[in-house]
Amino acid sequence: MSGEPWLILPTYNEAENIMAIVNASADVLAGAAPEGFRVLVVDDGSPDGTGAIADGMAAEHEWLEVLHREEKNGIGPAYLAGFRHALDRGAGYVMEMDSDFSHDPADIPRLVEASAEADLVLGSRYMPGGGVAGWNRRRRLLSRGGCWYARAVLGVPVRDLTGGFKCFRRQVLETLDLSGIHADGYGFQIEMTYRAIRAGFRVREIPITFHDRRAGASKMDTRIAAEAVWKVPALRWRLRGSAASAG
Repeated sequence: MSGEPWLILPTYNEAENIMAIVNASADVLAGAAPEGFRVLVVDDGSPDGTGAIADGMAAEHEWLEVLHREEKNGIGPAYLAGFRHALDRGAGYVMEMDSDFSHDPADIPRLVEASAEADLVLGSRYMPGGGVAGWNRRRRLLSRGGCWYARAVLGVPVRDLTGGFKCFRRQVLETLDLSGIHADGYGFQIEMTYRAIRAGFRVREIPITFHDRRAGASKMDTRIAAEAVWKVPALRWRLRGSAASAG
């Protein structure tokens, strides 16, 4: 692995989870990347003190950094800010993961290992061996339906386009036009993966089990889900139109 792996943890009102998720992630990263790693908390001005807790931890651990943003501006912009920060500091690989234990930190080494043969690795709920735990039937149907819809409209083989547990090689983030990405939530995850596929990068899925958050309230809402519905076809035509113009 060339360059340190960075793990980006976006937070908004995660005071109940932040210490545990940072410590659990660092424990597995220490084994997966013994030559060094970094964890970056990107906090959107959490009023519950999440940022202050992260600052206290960063004062004790050289591998931890905190990026403070003034207001809640969505998970997409938070990740983009984190990506730029990590790239500016020499990251070789950049991972994204939820901060509420929806993604199991124990799966991080599998993500890192798979990145040796892929440019973008996706933790997939919907490939053989993957799954979800703690969801009701309605939420399962909505999630699977959303992935099927995005996959059908965009014409790509990826099974889990809306998942947020990923590992990017540095080259992927340097090649994609991050300034042109404005989607949030599910739409952001779909667009990042689709852009990587369109750019010719190797994308691989590995099975994971997604769990309901351990504590606190979900940040996803109807607006974020609806955004993904109308932005998927718009994304397809925009990128294909750009390719046709370039040709």
